[in-house]
Amino acid sequence: MLEQFLNISTFSNDDAREYLESVRWPYGTVCPHCQSKENYKLTAKPDSKRPVRDGVYKCKKCRKQFTVTVGTIFSDSHIPLNKWLIAVYLIGSSKKGISSNQLSRLLDITYKSAWFMTHRIRYAMEQKSKKKLQGTIEADETYIGGKKRRTGNNTGFENKTPVVSLVQRNGQVRSFAVPTVSASTLKKVLTENMSKKANLMTDELIAYKKIGENFASHEFVNHSKLEYVRDHVTTNAVEGYFGLLKRGVNGTFHHISRSHLKRYLAEFDFRYNHRKMKDNEIAPLIIKGFEGKRLTYKGTIT
Repeated sequence: MLEQFLNISTFSNDDAREYLESVRWPYGTVCPHCQSKENYKLTAKPDSKRPVRDGVYKCKKCRKQFTVTVGTIFSDSHIPLNKWLIAVYLIGSSKKGISSNQLSRLLDITYKSAWFMTHRIRYAMEQKSKKKLQGTIEADETYIGGKKRRTGNNTGFENKTPVVSLVQRNGQVRSFAVPTVSASTLKKVLTENMSKKANLMTDELIAYKKIGENFASHEFVNHSKLEYVRDHVTTNAVEGYFGLLKRGVNGTFHHISRSHLKRYLAEFDFRYNHRKMKDNEIAPLIIKGFEGKRLTYKGTIT
């Protein structure tokens, strides 16, 4: 179990590589270049003066060399693999997230390295599904980012980024950073992610009234009249998710820029969607999301 190796002094790079190989290749080594299973591990000859890196394989089919990190976000990283896997476990198991500053101190790496590492892990946590949400769906919007400044005609949301979330009752959440909360924006998010047979639950926002006609039913609670539950009609689930998100933003990260918000949403969505799983079961799922993805530092800061 990965949680047994959270002490860097006892969780070596060899341990990390073996664990990663068991997660990525549970049925035997696979060449990331040609997908062949015919390969062998390279070892140095007794009389050779040229060392062989640990964990290097060679494919019998395409003749290329590879390691378990090739074709993943781990590729070309100078951070030791054991620190990578500890970071994956910590981010996956921390309900409100873990800051780059704290990760920097725990892993004894620079803040810049920790910051880039956390963004690559969030990138691996992104879940893109074409399957539409079914059943009863709660939809709501909130604002994430800068401080409220209620002066003059300022509503207090000018420095914040709108976020729309859809929560399937007893199911998953999908969150989206949007430019504005308008009928056209909300319609695009809801129609692209909800089945037409779904039942929509919202608050009294007028923009939802017309959108609700696209689905099997649309019911709403009137928060302006202090109505939060009416029989089965409520948006408590999506508001509960927003509570987790905002506690993470305010208590852990303090500030999230608009350009990076989508990755933070991916992190919180991932943890919410796997909330019934044990911590040691979440880390392998994140690791599997690393395959076939690459995020450069330049691509992160732009």
